[in-house]
Amino acid sequence: MRYLGLDVGSRTVGVAVSDLLGWTAQGVEIIRINEDEAEFGLDRVAELVKAYDVTNFVVGLPKNMNNSIGPRAEASQAYGKMLTERFGLPVDFIDERLTTVEAERMLISQANTSRQKRKKVIDKLAAVMILQNYLDRAANQKS
Repeated sequence: MRYLGLDVGSRTVGVAVSDLLGWTAQGVEIIRINEDEAEFGLDRVAELVKAYDVTNFVVGLPKNMNNSIGPRAEASQAYGKMLTERFGLPVDFIDERLTTVEAERMLISQANTSRQKRKKVIDKLAAVMILQNYLDRAANQKS
């Protein structure tokens, strides 16, 4: 099984992919999208699905801090529905509260990355964190 992890925003989608064993997540790229113009980057996702022989999607679900579903989480769910309709592959959602904040902290503290450089990689790193959290949870459930 190979998973494609997605951090869906209004302007970008961070992309990560698992290894073939489903143990680790690696960042792939950031896809530029425009929700306002119904441009969701699905053609590029299709290329990645084919290139990596993806069998499942994992989409970050940005719940509110009180665990409710707000507009961004609804947008992520809508994106997941588009993925299911287009590719016919399973889509799992995982709570991604604070992953972008955590990713930014990592880039600041560990890599001492400038703000401009952080903006170029943060969504990809968030996608890695989303997918890795999913893979770790799945591994813990098996043991």
